[in-house]
Amino acid sequence: MPLKSKHKVEASFSMSGMTDVIFLLLIFFMLTSSFITPSGLPVNLPTSRNSTIVMQKVTVTITKDLDYLVNDRRVAYSSLETELKQELSGADEGVVVLHVDKSVPTEHLVNVASIAAGLKARVSLATKPN
Repeated sequence: MPLKSKHKVEASFSMSGMTDVIFLLLIFFMLTSSFITPSGLPVNLPTSRNSTIVMQKVTVTITKDLDYLVNDRRVAYSSLETELKQELSGADEGVVVLHVDKSVPTEHLVNVASIAAGLKARVSLATKPN
């Protein structure tokens, strides 16, 4: 006569604990990730001790070959002011972030900054932390 157990073991697995852990990890990584989108252009930025994070509205990049890019679109220096005016027209607060290679002469940085200041935009220089 075979003995039968009155308590049966259930073979199902509850995934509720695992999904809680996954959602907590997802929230953690979303909160700790950087909200600034880095420029995908190969620019060797200068270093600084204090590096503040500025929400990028309009990005102007000057490469070591003196190519000018507005929001990753190549523009000629002669049409830089019109491109900046067009990009800043829809923004409520004009912020121009300059990504300038450290080998570029300061004259080019000052020229772009004066164009942006003439359009009543705040100018910020992007650096990498020291």
